[in-house]
Amino acid sequence: MEGALQGSLLDVADEVAVGPLDASMRRVELGAGAWLDVRPHWIAGADDLFARLVDRLPWQAERRRMYDRVLDVPRLLCGYREGEALPDPILALAREQLSAHYAAELREPFTSVGLCLYRDGRDSVAWHGDRFGRGAHQDTMVAILSLGAPRTFALRPRGGGPVRRYEVGHGDLLVMGGSCQRTWDHAIPKTARPVGPRISAQFRPRNVG
Repeated sequence: MEGALQGSLLDVADEVAVGPLDASMRRVELGAGAWLDVRPHWIAGADDLFARLVDRLPWQAERRRMYDRVLDVPRLLCGYREGEALPDPILALAREQLSAHYAAELREPFTSVGLCLYRDGRDSVAWHGDRFGRGAHQDTMVAILSLGAPRTFALRPRGGGPVRRYEVGHGDLLVMGGSCQRTWDHAIPKTARPVGPRISAQFRPRNVG
């Protein structure tokens, strides 16, 4: 990894801990039944958690077919399916807390955790919605925990439209809910700015991907 993580001055916790999900959450109504919950600095000691995950996870480089070419995926990947042990107890606690907080709305737990490592500004993910499985035809939720250097999380209506941008990192939480996966797309754009590495941890219910 070329860039080193510059720690947040706000992340001064003595140990890594999961914060509450209550009045600290801010919901943004996107329209057409889609919404976004935002919880800044959900994880105390997030930079320490980032360092643990960078060192311990079996990160994989992948190649995928895009149209008529096979290209490198511009980020490293690691995933844990339902029933697999998670690599850090904080991730397990975060999943439990998300499941409890959204139980009345989601009516099922978050089960899988996928992780992406963005090594620098050249790593990215293109516009997409998580429309594999039930997300293609049902309301659902995808919770994203951002660790490491802040990056732009962009949202726009499916088919194009005004873009909303959120700078997330150092333990911030975003939760996309309602029709968001069907009616909106999201992306992590490339950037020419000098940025440090970032980990995205995505918590999903069963058969949403």
